[in-house]
Amino acid sequence: MELGFVGVGAMGAPMAGRLLDGGHGLVVHDVRPEAVAPLAARQARTAESPKAVADMAETVIVSLPTLGAWREVGLGAEGLAKGGRIAKLVNTCTVGSGFIREMAAALGEAGIEMLDCPISGGPPGAEAGTLSVMASGSRALFDELCPALDCWGQTVVHVGEEPGAAQTVKLVNNILSAAALAVTSEALVMGSKAGVDLEAMLEAVNAGSGRNSATAGKVPASVLDRSFAYGAALDILMKDIELALAEAERLQVPSWVSAAVRQFFRHWHMQGKGREDITSIVQMVEGFAGHTLPKVR
Repeated sequence: MELGFVGVGAMGAPMAGRLLDGGHGLVVHDVRPEAVAPLAARQARTAESPKAVADMAETVIVSLPTLGAWREVGLGAEGLAKGGRIAKLVNTCTVGSGFIREMAAALGEAGIEMLDCPISGGPPGAEAGTLSVMASGSRALFDELCPALDCWGQTVVHVGEEPGAAQTVKLVNNILSAAALAVTSEALVMGSKAGVDLEAMLEAVNAGSGRNSATAGKVPASVLDRSFAYGAALDILMKDIELALAEAERLQVPSWVSAAVRQFFRHWHMQGKGREDITSIVQMVEGFAGHTLPKVR
């Protein structure tokens, strides 16, 4: 396929790279020239604006950090909707079901069909091609685009035809992931302060019922070595948590635990840690506990 890609940051860059690995052609745009350069070096074409991408590609993928950026890229003066060739748009961003319904309607008026396609697995999953891909929209469009989606992961699931369905699934995933990271941070500091070897504790937990995405992935990848470089900023996680709580409120579902998770991360965020990696939350627990996890490896 010849595809457009707008937004090649922490997630977009490796996802675009996987498409090139899969033999697809790309035309790319990002507000940061340095982000585009590695893809251009691999023979991806470059474009000066989202509109220019949409003039060159029939199918365009977007990977953007905020709702405001998405709206501008989609509907702004130099946005995708102004392009002359675009007919299909693939959204990979976590933006909430209401926003997707709004944007799908607006883009539909411009003759653009949307496949909502949020992804999970973080930058490591994007690099390895092991993301979980959840999609909603036309089944026919999903089937047509699967050769591209399959480049990102082995689990590619169509969750419904209705706009926003995939967003709801992604928010379910993300609030579970956030809760796992929060309680893992507390539990590991507790065990370590009690004198238990950190690696031995993780080995036991990961073979038992406490295993989760933090104990199995985030902690070994970027807490044991104290790098706190998993690749996902706290600002982005806070956005996702707020969207999950808003979705629950819209559906009138009680969210007592989710609300506590929001307060947990919000405390760290309000200390100016928005640009820090999400795994740095362990340091907040360490501070209150008066105990620092040992550096391993």
